[in-house]
Amino acid sequence: MLAQGISEKIKKEFIAIVSPENYEDTQTSRLVYSYDATPNYQALPEAIISPRNTREVSEVLKICNEHGIPVVPRGSGTNLCGGTCPVEGGVVLLFKHMNKILEIDEANLTITVQPGVLTVQIIQAVEARGLFYPPDPGSMKISTIGGNINENAGGLRGLKYGVTRDYVIGLEAVLPNGDIVRTGGKLAKDVAGYDFTRLFVGSEGTLCVVTEAILKLLPLPETKKTGLALFSDLESAAKAVSKIIANKIIPATLEFLDNATIRVVEDYVKIGLPVNAEAVLLIEQDGQPEIVDRDMAKIIDICLQENAFSVEVAKTEQEAEALRTARRTALSALARLAPTTILEDATVPRSEIARMVKSITEIAGKYNLKICTFGHAGDGNLHPTCPTDVRNHEEMERVEKAFEEIFQRAIELGGTITGEHGVGIMKAPYLEMKLGKEGVAAMRAVKAALDPNNIMNPGKIFAGDSRKRVVVS
Repeated sequence: MLAQGISEKIKKEFIAIVSPENYEDTQTSRLVYSYDATPNYQALPEAIISPRNTREVSEVLKICNEHGIPVVPRGSGTNLCGGTCPVEGGVVLLFKHMNKILEIDEANLTITVQPGVLTVQIIQAVEARGLFYPPDPGSMKISTIGGNINENAGGLRGLKYGVTRDYVIGLEAVLPNGDIVRTGGKLAKDVAGYDFTRLFVGSEGTLCVVTEAILKLLPLPETKKTGLALFSDLESAAKAVSKIIANKIIPATLEFLDNATIRVVEDYVKIGLPVNAEAVLLIEQDGQPEIVDRDMAKIIDICLQENAFSVEVAKTEQEAEALRTARRTALSALARLAPTTILEDATVPRSEIARMVKSITEIAGKYNLKICTFGHAGDGNLHPTCPTDVRNHEEMERVEKAFEEIFQRAIELGGTITGEHGVGIMKAPYLEMKLGKEGVAAMRAVKAALDPNNIMNPGKIFAGDSRKRVVVS
């Protein structure tokens, strides 16, 4: 049973650990950390604590575990599944002091970081040394690596390079009882016992608090080229995606935008995107110059074979960056259309993209909704996005029903309910749809073993009916 409040005695214990300036419980502070980037979820925490080191994290967790106080580890709050909304109150942990790059090890191609480091800071720091950290979530300029690890964040380069889990090779983490554990290390091989590193990555703060991470790096690609292919119909664009991969070409980026998204993004960034196209593919390849040239030539040929009416390659890095920026601003552009923007991520095998996009369009029509679709076509991760208004309760009910059908359709096509956003609150009602009762029961068993008092980010993943909007009173 979770505690309902933090007593004055417990508050003094927290302050003795982290100092008065790192314990906040004013109404203003609590309100600031009552929500994240997920629309329409809000709940007040009881306190915000900013530990300065792993020992302080451990001591805070010991107190929370003893008294049944919920703990919500929080990065920048950019997640889109309600993952850092403190639905059961308790303590929000911030890592503004634990924000250092501890080491760049060029001999072992690793970087060791604290959880509060921004993703873009990691990317820039290693690129300055000719190295490469591939995961590039859309929020990379403001998201923290701790948040990326909790959510197993993806990005535009996920097709070729994978997601955050593929680059986390070691962790320091604090368990709910305050025990400090280390997993993995600077190793190419390690099969000593259970792989807790991969278990903790993507666990959404429900199993532990990550306090340090060792990340794998790659050599920085020598060059890259970026192109834009325009299509008169969605099916041709989807076929081009499948054919590119079938020809054993794995682009660094292979992104999809439908016409509704193209129009909104162009109105926002005004860089000359083709508003007459029904679909566009943003394509980028990197590597050795001769390989990049060869692959881009093949990709252009394939797109033209699949009825692209135009394929152009950016002539300068400025043009290429404009195209990448346009794709990254899709959510911001769509958010201008209505007071509330619901962005989801259904994922299907790439061979089913055309059928999935068609299904999304049909479902939107069935419920009389505007749903724009964009996403990572190369790995089948689509982002159907619905501009709506939470104050319109009747429309919100239609939105909920529409997305439930979208998730069901994705599973029917061999896909999943989330490719990179996580389960959190948003997808919890649909987890059994994907994993079955037995799969959910197995996950609950792991959670209960590591967190028997259920203090770590309660109400997430196994949230039942928590999808109903939680609002501050």
